[in-house]
Amino acid sequence: MNQHAKRRYQAGLTAEAERAERMRPKEPKLPAAPLATPEAGAATYEVAPEEAGQRLDKVLAARAEAAAIALSRTRIQALIDEGRVMIDGKPATDARAKARAGQTIVVDVPPPVPAEPAGENIPLDVVFEDEHLIVIEKPAGLVVHPANGHESGTLVNALIAHCGDSLSGIGGVRRPGIVHRIDKDTSGLLVVAKTDAAHQGLSALFADHGRTLSLVREYLAFVWGRMERRAGLVDAPLARHPHNREKMAVVRTGAAREAITHWESQEYFTSGSSAVTMVACQLETGRTHQIRVHMAHIGHPLLADSVYGAGFKTKALHLGEEAKQALAALGSRQALHAARLGFEHPITGEELMFESPLPADLAHLAEALRADGAA
Repeated sequence: MNQHAKRRYQAGLTAEAERAERMRPKEPKLPAAPLATPEAGAATYEVAPEEAGQRLDKVLAARAEAAAIALSRTRIQALIDEGRVMIDGKPATDARAKARAGQTIVVDVPPPVPAEPAGENIPLDVVFEDEHLIVIEKPAGLVVHPANGHESGTLVNALIAHCGDSLSGIGGVRRPGIVHRIDKDTSGLLVVAKTDAAHQGLSALFADHGRTLSLVREYLAFVWGRMERRAGLVDAPLARHPHNREKMAVVRTGAAREAITHWESQEYFTSGSSAVTMVACQLETGRTHQIRVHMAHIGHPLLADSVYGAGFKTKALHLGEEAKQALAALGSRQALHAARLGFEHPITGEELMFESPLPADLAHLAEALRADGAA
């Protein structure tokens, strides 16, 4: 048994126990009070005796949480730096300063300022939208956030134009709150916050990775080879590649971050002399390129993934003719789609679940693989 096969076998054994654990009923959670986006204007607090000696930002964050107001410590620190927090009539200068009983603290929250990226009229496929958040189907090829080389034409530019005045401000800026991302060349479901309150709630959900809170993220991927087990998991920490900073890699050092992917085979294909498996991958963590790196790590890189599956290019030459053409039509777009997204609405508490069928290019790939196998 080679190393890849051994890892898959061991991961499969662990996965059986993991699935059994996930099937056990969870203890019901008491619903948390929904947070409200802070209104512009001044709010006055008096430091209570039990708050004395605590950091200023911690006291204010606790007061905001008790009042169900979405004002994080990071936002409070920014307000202090901007001179918008007064203590007994004088500007606070240090978020770490110890509060004293009886002090009067005034916090002045300004109205949200316009977003720096300009809104652009880019068509969006909106799956769900209310005053708090929006769920969209991101097409392959669309960058989520402006960055070097992609200053415009991004999802953020499109959302600023689409949402307009319904954006109440994330951290004081009238912009959409991105809580998770999908690679440029991956398609599928994405949720974005429109308010500070929704942003804090969704951020907590995604930081928890569905371990104790309600979150489901499932992707469909087409990978090279036939999986030896029906299901398994990959538990392998990720960090930047030591020699190529644009890539991620499995790294066993202190710089690596925990990364866990659960997978389950959905369909097997034999096209020409090449085998392909469609797998459903559920994320327990959300690292950059996680599914792509993990599938390559266990010897099953994604189809059309030129970064992590370059060594499997020759397998494409051995596909049946129809599948070969369908794969070529993907271009640089890896065969990966965010197919299911479920979470508890951070404001209303409603359980939401969204499902997205394979887009046309991947559906055509699946049909071509089936046709070649049946021929």
